[in-house]
Amino acid sequence: MKRMIIFCMLFFCSTLVLTETSPRTVKYRQILKKIEQLESMVKEKDAELLHTPENPVKGCLYTAVTCFQKGIQKLQPASSQDNAKFAKAIRIVSRFTHRDSGEQCQSTCESYEKKTPKHFLKGFTNLIQ
Repeated sequence: MKRMIIFCMLFFCSTLVLTETSPRTVKYRQILKKIEQLESMVKEKDAELLHTPENPVKGCLYTAVTCFQKGIQKLQPASSQDNAKFAKAIRIVSRFTHRDSGEQCQSTCESYEKKTPKHFLKGFTNLIQ
């Protein structure tokens, strides 16, 4: 009987360890959630068009992330009532980083097409996923 209880406890604990998500996955989910919130709060009319990297090649991921980080800072809230939530979401999203692979990338932010803030945020979502 004791062996059976010990076995069940060991089995239960091992399944908990296997199902636990990594901190990186939790961070990415939080960033994706904040990007979705920003899409509903961002100013679309009379907003500045932003350089939006789409499908960057593997060696240019660092450049694409840098472009998104610069663009995030240029976003504006649609209404002043959302200002505090908007600022918090911007702060969380701008923490996203990508380690440089050491490869040289020939493209710059200016080489990417300018798009509306909502398309910019959808491009950022695609990059993270």
